[in-house]
Amino acid sequence: MANYRVGRVSQEILKEVNDILMNTVRDPRVEGITITDVDLTGDLQQATIFYSTLETDDQTKKETQAGLDKATGLIRKELGSRLTTYHTPELGFKRDESVEYGNRIDQLLNELKNEDN
Repeated sequence: MANYRVGRVSQEILKEVNDILMNTVRDPRVEGITITDVDLTGDLQQATIFYSTLETDDQTKKETQAGLDKATGLIRKELGSRLTTYHTPELGFKRDESVEYGNRIDQLLNELKNEDN
């Protein structure tokens, strides 16, 4: 039964963090971020939020991570006022590399297809 609650709360966190990033956080380093997934512990105390961006530059990636780390307190405060849980989970942001990995696979497949033609 608890697994259903974890899933519901993680989906709610995903929705609210997207809204907070678009409407509340004014840091230009975090513009254009898409929240892809939320990994929430079973006791709802820690949430790892996975994000992706269209940027591929290493310096921009570091700046984006720094902007998210700086805004974590504000995001958690806003999230606490929007969620109906007793405790607001500790937030951690991690870059989702699966989008870049998928793009690389598509690129390799297209190259193989072009070589055959």
